[in-house]
Amino acid sequence: MEFGLSSDQKIMQESAERTLARLAPLDRTRKAAETNAMARDVWDGLVELGAPAILIPEKHGGLDLSLLDAALIAESLGRHVAPVPFIATAVMAPLALMQSGSPAQQAEWLPKLASGKTLAGVAISESVSGARDGAGVTANGGKLSGKSLFVIDSADADIFIVADTAGGLHLVDAKSKGVTRIALETIDRTRSIGELQFDNADSQPLKDGKPKDALLEMRDAAWVMLAADTLGASQRMIEKAVEYAKERKQFDRVIGSFQAVKHLCAEMAAELEPCRSLVWYAAHAFDFIEAEASLTAAHAKAHTSEIGRFVARTATEVHGGMGFTDLLGLHYWFKRIGLNRQLLGGPERVRHLAAQMQGFAA
Repeated sequence: MEFGLSSDQKIMQESAERTLARLAPLDRTRKAAETNAMARDVWDGLVELGAPAILIPEKHGGLDLSLLDAALIAESLGRHVAPVPFIATAVMAPLALMQSGSPAQQAEWLPKLASGKTLAGVAISESVSGARDGAGVTANGGKLSGKSLFVIDSADADIFIVADTAGGLHLVDAKSKGVTRIALETIDRTRSIGELQFDNADSQPLKDGKPKDALLEMRDAAWVMLAADTLGASQRMIEKAVEYAKERKQFDRVIGSFQAVKHLCAEMAAELEPCRSLVWYAAHAFDFIEAEASLTAAHAKAHTSEIGRFVARTATEVHGGMGFTDLLGLHYWFKRIGLNRQLLGGPERVRHLAAQMQGFAA
């Protein structure tokens, strides 16, 4: 069986590439990173493409497309290290509402998310990658207490989807009394990661359907999105390494003519290319092969994390001393890949979860 992208998917990704090439050059990313703020102009461009609406049903103003379509957008965002809050707003929060939100909650919030005017943050790290000391959120009578770390896309969020220690999901207005938002410093300044503290804060439980299943769906989808983002960032680092190798001269020869440099570039390409089909298949399985969805998402996240780190290191090595300077900006991709590796579980943690899924570990 031949598996590839449809013509519509190719056109969509090409449109995203053109938009991001125009709106998110490296200088725009650098400016956003200096202030650690999202690029509103880049987000507005993605809104025009319909990116925030990609998974949301048509009756709520969405495009009703697949996770593979969302993964293609994420791949492009990684290529351009775009400083925008895509994963939480366009993927995780809509899935939570679609799976566990009441009809009234869906009618209220899904159109707002689809329009791109409302941004979401997601706090499920404790439920997915394990709680740190003192972290965890408890729910009692529609009130939340405790704290959640490594909240995705937290800085500009208008609402939060929060998981409690019992596996329940809650929607929280960012302006609610008792909610404190704290920025966490990470190596990647193109995206916001934060901490939420709750002191008897009001929340809307998402209890229609099966919240625990919705939590797993959010986790699986986020793993695929992070893997796709890493795929795009890694591909761009390879391209930049090859471009540099064709221009940089030593001993009156371009360094790309040296066998050692050729091997480095070829090894990066050979290691990364299988990740593409792995990520695409994981995204496809999420929608169409339920029995394989969680396992393939785990494999995509864990394996692409490892290969991404290898590519980031090797591409920087090809650039030599120049690779560590701010002038080239390689560090933006390097750090993006590094944060993707650890968000919602590093490769060791995710492989352990994959082993549990298959009955290989307790």
